[in-house]
Amino acid sequence: MRILLVKTSSLGDVIHNLPVASDLCKRFPEATIDWCVEEAFADIPRLHPAIGTVIPVAIRRWRKHLGQLGTWQEIGRFRRQLGDTPYDVVLDTQGLLKSALIARQARGDHRGYAAEAAREPLAARFYDHTFAIPRNVHAVERNRWLAAAAFDLPLDLPLDYGIAAPDYRAEWLPAPPYAILLSATSRDDKLWDEAHWIALGRALGDGGLASLLPSGNARERERAERIAAQIPGAVVAPPLGLHALAGVIGGARLAVGVDTGLAHLAAALRVPILALFVATDPALTGVYGSGFVRNLGTAGHPPQPAEVLTIARQALRA
Repeated sequence: MRILLVKTSSLGDVIHNLPVASDLCKRFPEATIDWCVEEAFADIPRLHPAIGTVIPVAIRRWRKHLGQLGTWQEIGRFRRQLGDTPYDVVLDTQGLLKSALIARQARGDHRGYAAEAAREPLAARFYDHTFAIPRNVHAVERNRWLAAAAFDLPLDLPLDYGIAAPDYRAEWLPAPPYAILLSATSRDDKLWDEAHWIALGRALGDGGLASLLPSGNARERERAERIAAQIPGAVVAPPLGLHALAGVIGGARLAVGVDTGLAHLAAALRVPILALFVATDPALTGVYGSGFVRNLGTAGHPPQPAEVLTIARQALRA
């Protein structure tokens, strides 16, 4: 059997889909499982040993350059790559019109959410078989329930993201044990106050944990440097790709992060993770895993440093 998974973005959503690959591998150990994903997130499915071919798509980049011949040539090559491989099943767990159209480029039996369950109901028109999956469950379980319905899988399989942290070593890394502070996020209203990060980092340092702060762009790096400057021994990581970040996160004793995809990566890697919610509700998309995972705060009610430190100490004792 050959299966194509379509889950293109964003980072957290891609991570939430990893257990689907694990569930399918358990049920069909001889199957070849490919995955179509946005090019920026391709390193995530590559971490999963059950994934055969990762097929990058570049919708985000193509949208910015639709007037260029090279863009259309690249789109043509992508369509041919998808169309050249016959699949027994093409499963779209994203439920968007764009993901359904991408899935339709592949040959096979197309399966996805029913209109009442899809994030964009029109997507359901492009599937050969659809399934009504409840909306009021965590995103990880929605993906798994859809796969279970599409492939007649048992619903009681243990949760397994199926990935391990790659080995990553660098001279700039703080000596272990260290805590990774994921202070950056895509929206300013999701940020936790800089003074809170400083108070947390200092308290963790008093307990013997150095602080490591990654950043994804110049603005995030400036913020990370301001925070690190007030925490003795703190280190700001250089720009890193997702593969390296997985290694860095996997080496941490503790992760604390705002509502960001990297917090979900920590949960998938079974690193103790405290996710801090300032402007969003964690009920359906908070960190989720079988290790030490805690969602703190909610929209309009961010957690305070004392609460976070108390839970962090629990994580370190676990």
